[in-house]
Amino acid sequence: MSAVTPAMAPERAQEIAARFDLRSLPADFHANPYPVYAALREREPVRRMPDGSWFLTRYADLVQVYRDAHTFSSDKKVEFTPKYGPGSPLLLHHTTSLVFNDPPLHTRVRKLIMGALTRRAIAGMEPGLVTLVDSLLERIECAGGGDLIDDFAAAIPVEIIGNLLAVPHADRAPLRGWSLAILGALEPRLTPEQQDLGNRSVLEFTAYLKELVAERRRRPGDPEHDVLTRLIQGEAGGEHLSETELLQNCVFILNAGHETTTNLIGNALVALQEWPQPKSALLAAMQRLAHDRAGLEAALDTAVDEFLRFESSNQLGNRRALRACEVGGVRLEAGALVTLCIGAANRDPAQFAEPDRLDPARADNRHLAFGFGVHQCAGLSLARLEGRIAIGRFLRRFPGYRLTQAPVRGGRARFRGFLHAPFALE
Repeated sequence: MSAVTPAMAPERAQEIAARFDLRSLPADFHANPYPVYAALREREPVRRMPDGSWFLTRYADLVQVYRDAHTFSSDKKVEFTPKYGPGSPLLLHHTTSLVFNDPPLHTRVRKLIMGALTRRAIAGMEPGLVTLVDSLLERIECAGGGDLIDDFAAAIPVEIIGNLLAVPHADRAPLRGWSLAILGALEPRLTPEQQDLGNRSVLEFTAYLKELVAERRRRPGDPEHDVLTRLIQGEAGGEHLSETELLQNCVFILNAGHETTTNLIGNALVALQEWPQPKSALLAAMQRLAHDRAGLEAALDTAVDEFLRFESSNQLGNRRALRACEVGGVRLEAGALVTLCIGAANRDPAQFAEPDRLDPARADNRHLAFGFGVHQCAGLSLARLEGRIAIGRFLRRFPGYRLTQAPVRGGRARFRGFLHAPFALE
């Protein structure tokens, strides 16, 4: 295996684990956090952090918290108010969006979004997705290579989510930058510059959306396929969103579907460079099933789930204990803030055989990359479709692609992916 993900000595992993603090992480942790997660699972799976919060690394403990939405709240107002400042755009956004809320807001928004992400609606997106992916592959072939992130992985979800919200193509250029800045503000430690950029991005994005919403009110789209129209119209005779809820959850829809899907595709294609035998096995399976569409789709779906487990796009989740409780044999006080380490749980040997080995044919892969329970990702079926089409068609067309430089990691604890990954075609 190549050194895209550098090895870490056990002694170094133990050293980082002994003083583990999300607000102060060394560069070698960002390059390869998994030995540190393993050390934490072994010595302190429910770890009290320097700021008084708790950090969980075992699969079973995460599932327990995910299952118990009555004890563990997703509402982040208590944590985010001092972080972003009262009245700030980032505070308004992150405390109004679907993911950081409990019922009834969570229930209302999720129901409206899921109504536009039906199985039939997602299946209807496939032809357009195939056309988009093939057009990107054509450009890559003409150029003889490019960047796996800029020229491929990042270009796909922006277009798909732009289509979901019916954002005019001419207006899509700023979407990725806004999304990266707003999601970047979720990192455990922020610089003043990052915070300023995040606040400015929320203001610019919502100002644009106000105009888009006003236009959609005048000229509604098809609510079965246009999520924005569906959110504006609400349920017939039922729930409707306020203007603030509407705008902030449109921002959330782009953010939720953008970076995580970019990371899924980019992480997968880089991982297959590190793991030549699994790559060869996946290519052989694709060739064997070339004339069996159902079998090919099933094999690629299995591979996508393994990529999600192996390098989880979203590595961290958060909850707050509403009452005193016990997790993993440790007593947590009421009000305790809890960080769920998805990246660690998805490498837990108690749940996954040989968890540090990439196996695109792994069976019974109940990973937590999409979360679990009432907050399971609303767009998971769309993300799987994007991953299957993008990764499958890339590999079929360019089975001999190779990295030409070391990929550049994003350097973030919450979202694990690459900023750049230059490659050439064989």
